[in-house]
Amino acid sequence: MKVDPSRASTLVANLTAIQSRVAGAASVGQNVRLVAVSKLKPANDILALHQAPASHVHFGENYAQELREKSELLPRAIQWHFIGGLQSGKLSPTHSAPLAKIPNLLCVSSVDTAKKAHLLNTARAALPDLPKISAHVQVNTSGEEAKSGCEPGHATVALCRDILENCPRLHLLGLMTIGAIARSKATTAETENEDFATLKQQRDFVEKELGLEAGRLELSMGMSEDFEGAIKMGSGEVRVGSTIFGQRPPKAEAKIKE
Repeated sequence: MKVDPSRASTLVANLTAIQSRVAGAASVGQNVRLVAVSKLKPANDILALHQAPASHVHFGENYAQELREKSELLPRAIQWHFIGGLQSGKLSPTHSAPLAKIPNLLCVSSVDTAKKAHLLNTARAALPDLPKISAHVQVNTSGEEAKSGCEPGHATVALCRDILENCPRLHLLGLMTIGAIARSKATTAETENEDFATLKQQRDFVEKELGLEAGRLELSMGMSEDFEGAIKMGSGEVRVGSTIFGQRPPKAEAKIKE
């Protein structure tokens, strides 16, 4: 697969700038995972950032089919994060290519029902040689009907408990939110985002209710518009796409490989 040197130089410069901003926003000892969201961008772009000098490892995709196709083209050393809406049919072990079959799928960040968690667990259980899949429980912190996510409160606790007790092939990594767009755009490193505050409260509530050590569950919150504010509020993972890769094409025009 060819990588255009000029394009690679631009991508590496963009990634380096974001990494610098992440480091600047983090407090001493705070580790923040940067997931480069590569949806609708060609595998060539991902390879440009995965190979030296950037050597980036964590990439996020929103569409299951696109992720499967890219994972077959690119090195196994990449750690994939699925961050899109989960469709039960594509999780089922009876599907021709279930999401869980991707060997280097590190994390699914959009688990919002017990049914989806159990389907993902069952599909991974059919592949005992592969490691566990990490999972974030997605919480609808903004209360928007159009948003996916588990309702804050006891519903979130119940789903986390179910994963811990009944899904041995999943590792409950933490909680994730996307939040309201307006709040995201208003967020700075100095201003508090209400969605982030809610997710942090939910994390503390879940840990208390389930008897988990404080800080056992990470927070996954923050994207291109607001990641510095998210880091200031304790996020352990941020998802940045367009600021690294540039404007995305329409889905119908996207290419897996150039």
